Amino acid sequence: MTGAPPRGGLGGAAAVAAGIASIAVLFVLYARYMSYPGGITPDAAEALGRAAYAFYVLLAAAFASIAYGMRRLHASMARPERRGALAVIARHTQGRRAKRVFVAVFAAYGVFFSLTSGTLVYQPEVVFSYHYGAQIPSAELVACCDEPGYAPKILAYLTEHVGLQIIPVNLVLQVAVSYLVALNAAVAVGAFAASRARRSMSGVGAITGLFVACPTCVGSVASILLGTASGISLSVALVQFQTGLIAVSIPVLLATPFLLARKMRDLPGACGPDPLRT
Repeated sequence: MTGAPPRGGLGGAAAVAAGIASIAVLFVLYARYMSYPGGITPDAAEALGRAAYAFYVLLAAAFASIAYGMRRLHASMARPERRGALAVIARHTQGRRAKRVFVAVFAAYGVFFSLTSGTLVYQPEVVFSYHYGAQIPSAELVACCDEPGYAPKILAYLTEHVGLQIIPVNLVLQVAVSYLVALNAAVAVGAFAASRARRSMSGVGAITGLFVACPTCVGSVASILLGTASGISLSVALVQFQTGLIAVSIPVLLATPFLLARKMRDLPGACGPDPLRT
């Protein structure tokens, strides 16, 4: 890229950085706040409950800051005068078709992640009101105590067999990974359209973004190949490795759009208008 970044780009990057830093600080501060040397007294439990509500309010604000910053950064990088891989990615994901693909993949993968990570719980063999004494429907905030990133939790009983278990680290990973998977799909759609319009790039290379690493697929595939019981057992055994699997996949998800952008950047008219906008 040449020249100074547009003001909107700098503001967007600052908002994204502030949101990410806020999430990290929230996790660290809440983990330290849970560490009461004398144990959790009734007064401490009440204070921790208020802190748990504040945690989710600030987490929502951090997500909003990141979303606002990404929107400004995308608009800035999509300007015709911009150059480089980020500019190519921005221009090839601003068309109507690419946006529809992004929203659809983000929602679909988010639901899939929720099911495989235990955020969305479906237990047809368990009656929540009978086995857990839960009121249907109901929700509660569990402020304490767990490993850093795993508290405070939100438990919600929607029906007798369907519930939610929102864990902070899983929520952050769900949003981040779903966004990256959706971005890969949107870039692949833009790349495929560019290759068809200009007929100068391999179609295979254009769709590689649709088949990036899926860190939450192991249990589901195992259920299909091994049978439900064996698959569930393997899924439970792999839960502790889920964060590691996701951490390994994130660099792949980050790198794939740039690899596609490098191919698209050398195409005639790659820096011009997005062919999907019309």
